Amino acid sequence: MKAALEQIRQDALAALQAATTEAEVEQLRVRYLGRKGSLTEIVRTLRDASPEERPALGAAINEAKREVEARLAEVGGRLAGESLARSLAEDRIDVTQPGRQRPRGHVHPLRAIEDEIVDIFTGMGFRVAEGPEIEDDFHNFEALNIPHDHPARDSHDTLFVEGGGEGLLRTHTSPVQVRVMRASRPPLRVIAPGTVFRRDDLDPTHSPMFQQIEGFMVDEQVTFADLKGVLSHFLRRFFGAETGVRFRPSFFPFTEPSAEVDIACPCTRGGTADPACRVCKGGAWLEILGCGMMHPAVLRAGGLDPDAVQGFAFGAGIDRLALLRYGLDDLRLLYDNDVRFLSQF
Repeated sequence: MKAALEQIRQDALAALQAATTEAEVEQLRVRYLGRKGSLTEIVRTLRDASPEERPALGAAINEAKREVEARLAEVGGRLAGESLARSLAEDRIDVTQPGRQRPRGHVHPLRAIEDEIVDIFTGMGFRVAEGPEIEDDFHNFEALNIPHDHPARDSHDTLFVEGGGEGLLRTHTSPVQVRVMRASRPPLRVIAPGTVFRRDDLDPTHSPMFQQIEGFMVDEQVTFADLKGVLSHFLRRFFGAETGVRFRPSFFPFTEPSAEVDIACPCTRGGTADPACRVCKGGAWLEILGCGMMHPAVLRAGGLDPDAVQGFAFGAGIDRLALLRYGLDDLRLLYDNDVRFLSQF
């Protein structure tokens, strides 16, 4: 046993002397001092020795282990120091070199337009409200005076939530006005920006998901003149103080009377429209949003008395406003997430 112990000691010391990496030192530690290492295994053979031999053998084994452990620490420390020195020499940072500027993110152009719209309306005393994107039939249609057999439902082409029931992806942000009226009392001045969904194919002017902003005011003695004043101020703040604004009679089931609002195309600044203008196609006017006085049925659905209070409402597509602001002709550019395009804004 003594001869075997001596051979193990010499092999361990020789292997450590030849080790060149910290990984090799760790492998040798496991080979000789691990749970199944050579010096650990030889301790278990003491039970086969006679009682007279055990003390001397135990002392020899302990001495061999101490010597191997000391050499392990010495060689491991030396190699670690060499590795650190090599790393410091090779990975040295030249603090005199100019730094590299990291690219910074920025607000998406649609979000920037939304923020600007919100700022204009909050400056007029409006507050922002939000509602769920998954709506029910009552808030999305019935409460807005759009019953089941109303032809206006066809133009919305709704996306229903899988599993049946009345769950659907809201087709406009108008349901927010009903929820706010039921939770608050007039006077109310509210805008509700958000994402809406319709069963449309993605093309230059349509998308199954787009951004919309709804706004409404409810108070005593609210008139169409208030509506015209608010929207004219908004459009001239957004597009420029000299922007021409006109209101055309229209129809929406949730407002009566209703109107479409147009702005004069920038190509008419000289007084006449440009037939070659790719924005208005020579028509001189651009449709911007729909609006009107809130229908008495909508006020009643919101828990209000139409004989005591009146209100107006309007809705606009943030995507369309963004296309006009940036001079774009393809809605898909705003949703493709091409950094080369978005970085221009």
